Amino acid sequence: MDETDRALLALLQQDAGQAYAALGRAIGLSAGATHERVRKLRERGVIRRTTVDVDPSALGLGVLAFVMVESSAWMGDSAEAFAAIPEIEEAHVIAGSASVLVKVRTAGTVQLQDVLRRLYAIEGVSGTQATVTLETFFERPPAA
Repeated sequence: MDETDRALLALLQQDAGQAYAALGRAIGLSAGATHERVRKLRERGVIRRTTVDVDPSALGLGVLAFVMVESSAWMGDSAEAFAAIPEIEEAHVIAGSASVLVKVRTAGTVQLQDVLRRLYAIEGVSGTQATVTLETFFERPPAA
């Protein structure tokens, strides 16, 4: 990956809906050459998907929590069980006193409590520790 690819990725992360012609002008390539670079970045798995960044509060999802999941067994094979809980946006196997860290968005604390109950239903889960976010200063994608 060269500097042109990195510049292209940075522009796409700002607005993935930009036309190839506009992207090309910004990085000094033709629309066709820009399209080809994007295609190759997709094929190599650098660009995993194209999505829309939606404001969670506009959807009524005002509670953001990070939950440390403790377990009595290795949780690395439990991805499907965590993915089956739609309120979980991310799940990470971690090192430390907990086994998994999940990012959860819900409408309120009642719904968060329900998510915690469903986490306990996953085989091997022995405890949780939730931290509710009061304010998010910023979120950003990885730097290109």
